Amino acid sequence: MFFHKRNSVITNQYNQFIRITEAVISAVKESGIQNGIVAVVSSHTTAGIMVNEALECLESDIDDALRRLIPEDHPYAHARILRSYGSTAGNPTGHLKALLTGSHCLFPVAAGEIVKGEAQEIYFMEFDGPSQRSYTITVQGE
Repeated sequence: MFFHKRNSVITNQYNQFIRITEAVISAVKESGIQNGIVAVVSSHTTAGIMVNEALECLESDIDDALRRLIPEDHPYAHARILRSYGSTAGNPTGHLKALLTGSHCLFPVAAGEIVKGEAQEIYFMEFDGPSQRSYTITVQGE
């Protein structure tokens, strides 16, 4: 059995970490699936899905590390007029940050509950906002 749910988020910052753990837990319950897996997948190439501990200081450290690894002022080849788009591509850092964080996560489901570590939180990672974004939650099992 499969259960699919598409959720939307509206971001208000260029780079933003949004906790979506509760939405994933709710979707697992709504699915009625007792044993299987749940996948969370971003619908965008400039947004990621990350699993980590929800500490403000850790979020700040992750943001700082990504900014150091992928600086805004680097002369990216992608930051130019793209004939295929007919406009300037101004989001190279978003693509690269999403590449590092990944676009999905996967957790087991047992007895109708997501199986995750006590400190694990699921984040939607915005790297090209503000924007209206979406992600898909898919629960598969029995």
